[in-house]
Amino acid sequence: MNKIKKLLVANRGEIALRVMRTAKEMGIQTVAVYSEADTHSPHVKFADEAVCLGPPPSNQSYLLADKIIEVCLELGVDAVHPGYGFLSENANFARKVTDAGIIFVGPSPQAIEVMGSKLAAKHAVSAYGIPMVPGTEDAIADIPAAKVKAAEIGYPILIKASAGGGGKGMRIVEHEEEFEEQMNRAISEAQSAFGDGAVFIEKYITSPRHIEIQVLGDLHGNIVYLFERECSVQRRHQRVIEEAPSAVVSPEMRKAMGEAAVKVAQACNYHGAGTVEFIVDEQLNFYFLEMNTRLQVEHPVTEMITGKDLVREQLLIAEGNPLPFKQEDLRINGHSLEVRVYAEDPRNNFLPDIGRLQTYIRPTGAGVRVDDGFEQGMDIPIYYDPMIAKLIVHDVDREAAIQKMIKAIDEYYITGIETTLSFCRFVLGHEAFKSGQFDTKFVEKYFTPDKLDIQWSAEELKLLAALGVELYDRHKNRLQLKSDAGITRTKWKNRLI
Repeated sequence: MNKIKKLLVANRGEIALRVMRTAKEMGIQTVAVYSEADTHSPHVKFADEAVCLGPPPSNQSYLLADKIIEVCLELGVDAVHPGYGFLSENANFARKVTDAGIIFVGPSPQAIEVMGSKLAAKHAVSAYGIPMVPGTEDAIADIPAAKVKAAEIGYPILIKASAGGGGKGMRIVEHEEEFEEQMNRAISEAQSAFGDGAVFIEKYITSPRHIEIQVLGDLHGNIVYLFERECSVQRRHQRVIEEAPSAVVSPEMRKAMGEAAVKVAQACNYHGAGTVEFIVDEQLNFYFLEMNTRLQVEHPVTEMITGKDLVREQLLIAEGNPLPFKQEDLRINGHSLEVRVYAEDPRNNFLPDIGRLQTYIRPTGAGVRVDDGFEQGMDIPIYYDPMIAKLIVHDVDREAAIQKMIKAIDEYYITGIETTLSFCRFVLGHEAFKSGQFDTKFVEKYFTPDKLDIQWSAEELKLLAALGVELYDRHKNRLQLKSDAGITRTKWKNRLI
């Protein structure tokens, strides 16, 4: 075993801070890297050592693989944790790290390569009897041939980029006459986003749910699954709310999906933390989608229901330790929800709303957790993903967790920018979500910007009128007249009074 003494986190913000906290608890020294835009970020201050990589753009800082390795060698770093995003699923970076004699806290470069391509991943798991969505087995670029194949599969179909995710290079085609235009757009978008225009075709599941399985594998061939997370509430094919366990997964389905996920991991000799993603149809049939060869943004909900620190497990696995538990040792305890707090305006098609956190007060309490990388007064950089924080709650069951999350959102006070908190509160109070009967089209089906308008009762309007102009003038500098995400009518009254 190779004991890690000094860990560099090749990332920024909340995930860098989250990884460093666990590392310090394990007695491991930490090294932060940062761009000039993140000079005063909490992860830089928290680390034992910190090195500036360069200007704000990620291609001049966080994506400089060779420079990060130079920092490791200069500071005597034993291991690199890539977090998620940036270089986390870059096989060349993982290979360079290991070639430099440094531990890469993640799977092998070979596993990253296999699972980094959706088509390669499909080929790898095909011999294991994993359910697959009907579609092409290889990339297809010839439009007439692709059109014939689409007709065989049956519309609607989905055109997908092989090399990436996040909704880029993805096009839904309802009718044959739309096919050629959408195919060209998908190829162009995939080439622009990933440098690889390869696309393939799948049958489009009309009411899909997005359910994923967390796996852990050690270097000794042991692999377990830590149950499922549901990630169906999305905008632009990107998640906003996640929960564990899913409201619709039975014990039998959970076992079948978990065992399928383990087989996927076995197909690429996987070690470390990984996530196997499935798409689930209206009849609760599940189909393999892809594998993410890194820690997921939503990993905290799994930690809350299992009591396992996934970063700690990653570090122990990277050191060569066998998993300290078996599948039969794992249990689900209660229910957990996570909402992603983005600097986005849900009233304006979720467009980024970059600015300064004029007020930033986190909710607290038993079963409430905030993973973030910002402090009051900081600016949200325009160069990176606009996520401010992840708000996570845990309680005895789903209903109690929903109520706790609503309360936590109401106590999360952010001014200066718009956030997705108000949207998340809307979702949590919607009957479709509360009943568990929803899919990835939640936003299209149920959300319009006017749903976030504050509805005043007659009594509340009288109260506002009674406060008078003088009281308004006295407080107007503190009031944010634009909608403050997460502020309820009670909070408005309290702030006015």
